[in-house]
Amino acid sequence: QVQLVESGGGLVRAGQSLRLSCVASGNVLKSTVLGWFRQFPGKQREFVARQDSGGGTMTADPVKGRFTISRDNARNTDDLQMNDLKPEDSAVYYCNELQVDSSPTNYWGQGTQVTVSS
Repeated sequence: QVQLVESGGGLVRAGQSLRLSCVASGNVLKSTVLGWFRQFPGKQREFVARQDSGGGTMTADPVKGRFTISRDNARNTDDLQMNDLKPEDSAVYYCNELQVDSSPTNYWGQGTQVTVSS
């Protein structure tokens, strides 16, 4: 079991940037892969981004070209750099351990709120 703590959210204006941090602890393996998800009010969580097999960032279409993941295996951190934020990016952002099929586990942290004003 991996415990996850998200941080770095806040209130920003459209066009600004934020860097979210995900710190993993517990049963963290070298093969552990973390991904980012977000939840809009009244909606289910949806995939945002993950590190791909080549070390790059795989992102959902709405954030493509704007969001990037930085993985630090030594510190068990997985940061989400969010650039050119838009009001439609406003959501609670979560990280989670990804399983072999890339789906998240059922264990979620508290998340961090991102609010983009316009």
